[in-house]
Amino acid sequence: MTLEASARRIAIIDYLNTRTTPVSGTELAKHFGVSRQIIVQDVALLRAENRNILSTNKGYVLFQTQEQRTGFSAVIMVKHTAEQTLEEMRSIVDYGGSMLDVFIDHDLYGQIRVDLVINNIIDAEEFCDKMISSTSKPLKALTEDCHYHTIKAPSEKALELILKELKEKGILLN
Repeated sequence: MTLEASARRIAIIDYLNTRTTPVSGTELAKHFGVSRQIIVQDVALLRAENRNILSTNKGYVLFQTQEQRTGFSAVIMVKHTAEQTLEEMRSIVDYGGSMLDVFIDHDLYGQIRVDLVINNIIDAEEFCDKMISSTSKPLKALTEDCHYHTIKAPSEKALELILKELKEKGILLN
């Protein structure tokens, strides 16, 4: 499973997020098909981005607050028009989910990430109204509409339904 560096770092967070026990650098290296030193560098870069990865004597673990531990989460890659933004957000919040952030992999600057915390339809509508009235372009405009979100749902079933709906609408890429 060999991925581009920025995609691999996203996948490392996702992988650690699904684990309840520490994961060794060697295990991560084997899983992602890279050297252990590459994993060490990736973790250092993730820590520089304020990702809470702890090193223990048994391996890496993603530190999460109790609030972060509740629910099920996924990092998704999406592509849609500006007009589909509310539809995308509605597909998430209608199942009790939250859109925690948006990020892109920029060719020049690397990963650019912004917290969104869209928890309900009111948050979604306010964001979309602001997006329409703003003279600024959304991050996805820098990457031909491709971008990522971390989403959280109250149950595994709700997360599955969110992903299914986004896929049916042609928004979900991964």
